[in-house]
Amino acid sequence: MQYHTIAIEECLRPVIIFRYLCRELLFATLAVSAVLLLMVMSGRFVKYLAEAAAGDISADILFSLMGFRLPGFLELVLPLGLFVGILLAYGRLYIESEMTVLHACGFSEWRLLMYTLAPALMVALLVASMSLYFSPAGVEQSSSLLNAEKARNEFDHLVPRKFVSTGDGRAVYYADFLSKDKSTMQGVFLAELGDAGAGTEAGHQVVIRAREGVQEIDPETGLRYLVLRDGYRYEGVPGQRDYRQMAFASYAVLLEAPQMRNRWRDQMESASTLQLLGSDDPKEKAFLYWRLSLPLLVLVVAVLAVPLSRTNPRQGRFAKMIPAVLLYITYLVTLQGVRGAIEDGEIAIPGMIWLVHLPFLLLGLLLLTGKGWWRRPGRLPEGTKESADA
Repeated sequence: MQYHTIAIEECLRPVIIFRYLCRELLFATLAVSAVLLLMVMSGRFVKYLAEAAAGDISADILFSLMGFRLPGFLELVLPLGLFVGILLAYGRLYIESEMTVLHACGFSEWRLLMYTLAPALMVALLVASMSLYFSPAGVEQSSSLLNAEKARNEFDHLVPRKFVSTGDGRAVYYADFLSKDKSTMQGVFLAELGDAGAGTEAGHQVVIRAREGVQEIDPETGLRYLVLRDGYRYEGVPGQRDYRQMAFASYAVLLEAPQMRNRWRDQMESASTLQLLGSDDPKEKAFLYWRLSLPLLVLVVAVLAVPLSRTNPRQGRFAKMIPAVLLYITYLVTLQGVRGAIEDGEIAIPGMIWLVHLPFLLLGLLLLTGKGWWRRPGRLPEGTKESADA
């Protein structure tokens, strides 16, 4: 009976250690990722808020935009969160000598790596779902929202008794009253700045004051016009006397066509993974390999973080934090640099992006197998010894 009890305890011991390490690691990863995500989203939210205050986008879509951009934030935040989470969780275990006790009981760093790769694989699958599906879909939805905002003309953002400038900043509108559908304005003021060199003098301005203004769309061309009724048009250069004044019963002003977000990078970021898989374009292959590299990045940084988390109790748990984070930044910047070089045509083979992972993986394995190779003999604290790797 006693033999069976000991055997059961021996079987349960690895499970208990695995659950304990996973809990510590996942809690640290969640905390770090939450802080990083809050920082990143705050910066982007401030940018959207400034555009809403300037009248470029509607305040009603701010939270929708942030929601659609969330997967794109997570695919970059989670790898760094896992990396720092491993450093913090295992660093605490080294400081409190828990890791020393595990090594003394025959728990090697290779087994620690195997236990670490299990939650790292979970994070990698989550990052893969973000980079391969949710992030492109979110970019597509956010681009659609922004394009819909661009399609709305300046009068959709017009507020009665408030000056509103156009997107190019060359005209200012004002209305005393505005209808509910924002198609008819009362008491309209319009000031336009002319282009110098197009037959007009520098500083040339046109000021229009009308009783009413109505938006109309030409059914043949699709162009939008602001039709002003019962008003006056003043044209000239401020400070000079040769102003021209004209009274009109109806006056049509061509409104600027909206500029849609149709950049190549936006199209690639919103393209589905299946679409990129069927493409032979090297630039599109670079985007595909970038999406596949992010889950691999998670596993490589997990291998790097395990040996980098070794901490001497006399140094403190944050002793290696800055060098480790700098190493992660170097990894990510190198990966993005190779991706950019492929997109610019400087590297003709898109598969070169996979070679970026290899040296960092080898570095992690070297640090893991070369445990203590940088220390001189006799420099370990008294009463401690290093256990052999199992």
